[in-house]
Amino acid sequence: MGSFSVWLSWAQLITWGSVFYTFSLLMGPVERELGLTRAEVSLGFSLALLADGLMAYPIGRWIDQGHERKVMTWGSVWVGACLLAHSFIDSLLGFYGVWLALGIGMSATLYSPVFAIVTRRFPNDFRRGIIIMTFLGGLASTVFIPLSSWLIQSLGWRHALWVLAMLHWFICWPLHFWFLRHAHGKKSAEENQKLEIQGPCNPELQPPQIPADAIGVHLKRAPFWLLACFMFLTFSVSSALPAHMVSLLEEAHLSPAWVIAIPASIGVIQVLGRLLLFVFEKHLDVHTANKWIPCLVPLGLLFLVAGGLEPWAALMFVTFYGLGNGLNTIVKGTAMAQYVSRDHVGQLNGMLGLPLALGRAAAPLALGLLWTPEVGYTHGLRWLLLAGVLGVACLWLAQISAHQSAHKLGANNR
Repeated sequence: MGSFSVWLSWAQLITWGSVFYTFSLLMGPVERELGLTRAEVSLGFSLALLADGLMAYPIGRWIDQGHERKVMTWGSVWVGACLLAHSFIDSLLGFYGVWLALGIGMSATLYSPVFAIVTRRFPNDFRRGIIIMTFLGGLASTVFIPLSSWLIQSLGWRHALWVLAMLHWFICWPLHFWFLRHAHGKKSAEENQKLEIQGPCNPELQPPQIPADAIGVHLKRAPFWLLACFMFLTFSVSSALPAHMVSLLEEAHLSPAWVIAIPASIGVIQVLGRLLLFVFEKHLDVHTANKWIPCLVPLGLLFLVAGGLEPWAALMFVTFYGLGNGLNTIVKGTAMAQYVSRDHVGQLNGMLGLPLALGRAAAPLALGLLWTPEVGYTHGLRWLLLAGVLGVACLWLAQISAHQSAHKLGANNR
């Protein structure tokens, strides 16, 4: 499992870095060359997120059916082709078209599909595999913001995209093609029930045993909807902040050097948190860890709100935000399998693709609309703090509901 996750994490590093984090570096050059406004260019990224969400369910379903190798291999080829096509655009319509296509590629190559694959392949230790997977992925911004910036300055943005496309064709594509061979097909109902019993978690919190073709049953249970609310709220918070991080830190009266250094360090802080979880996880109860990890981001926001954007409060916020955002990826990537169903995790997470994409796309705009010259980000930060607290509450209720369902099932079987 270790080498499998480590090698595939290189593809995550490249895809997150070359697509997700490079967009902000392309905004300026594309605006100047094509004569576009900031709003027009920003809409391209929102379209990519929407396409990602629309494709999440079919991608998850294909992976649950055992087509993981085809999905991620051809996804890498597709992303490389889209980056190459991006280098030839000469109109706003072409720009929107290429980012819609990149959104489709993101849905087939980023964390959601690969987490579902790890869960299918290592049903008794999937959480540890996902932690390993996110080590390199967490450094995507740290690696690719300076790398893509250097490529754009040295080669121009069009030729820089050629280099990024080559990374997908000559690194990501071979990695997915080689390490995703021997894909697991769809399991029988008996195998599914056996895996539901043999889990990495406390048996008291195992999801109820449900036949493989009965995904609709999960949609009638409280844990799925509570986790949906948890993911929507936490994704919205984590998506709202990065776009405004520099402006927020400037309002905290930090020096220009710190304003640049702190956001760049978030990737390192995320990986540090994941490393600590990897080392100490065997000494922690997984459900207790899931309960308290999501509290880190709201705690960071609380420092920021209570400290009135003082420099010390900003530093505390970034520390807790970095740790929490990095570890929340693990919780969000495993919660559906732990509290609802391992066998349908691709489809269940896929059903949330569109609402999560809408939340991710709307959150940065909402935070910007709440900003005023008089109070800055104060009102927006308070709303984000409330959203973070409500998200934690939804996760806690999902754990309680899953525990009650498992306990009731165990009593009926005795």
